[in-house]
Amino acid sequence: MTSRTGAAPARPEPGATRQTRQRTAVDEVLSHSTAFSTAAQIHAALADRGERVGMATVYRTLQRMSESGALDAIRTDEGEMAYRRCSRSHHHHLVCRSCGLAVEVTGPPVEAWTARVAAEHGFTGVSHDLEIFGQCGECAAEATSVPR
Repeated sequence: MTSRTGAAPARPEPGATRQTRQRTAVDEVLSHSTAFSTAAQIHAALADRGERVGMATVYRTLQRMSESGALDAIRTDEGEMAYRRCSRSHHHHLVCRSCGLAVEVTGPPVEAWTARVAAEHGFTGVSHDLEIFGQCGECAAEATSVPR
C-alpha cells in the first residue's frame, strides 16, 4: 500500500511494539513514582485506578521496557524484580529498604575504581551496576520515633 505521495507507509522498527491502552497505563503508573516497584505493586496500582490489565501483560510490558532501556530493574531482598523509570545516563541508586524510595546518584570515584581494578586484572570493556540499600531519612526518623 502507498500513501497519496506514492511513498510506502512507515513500518515500525524491528522489535517495536504497539503502544496499547494497557502499556500506556503501566507507563503512567511508573512515571508517577520515585520508588522501585514490583510487577505485583504495579498491578495493584492499576487495579486501584480502575484499569483492567492482566498480570501477564504487566510482566511483559515491564520486561520490554527494561530491555529497551526505559526502566532500570533491581532484584529485591526477596528475589523479586522491581522497576523504576530512570534517566538514560549512567548512574547508581540509593534505595530505601523500608519505603522503596530510590535516588539516582553519580559516582566518579566508583567509575575510577572500576576502571583501575579492571585494568589491574587485564579486563577491558567492563560495565557495572551499583545499588546501595539502606533506610531513607524519613523512614529512619519514623523508626526512631515509634514508642517501644
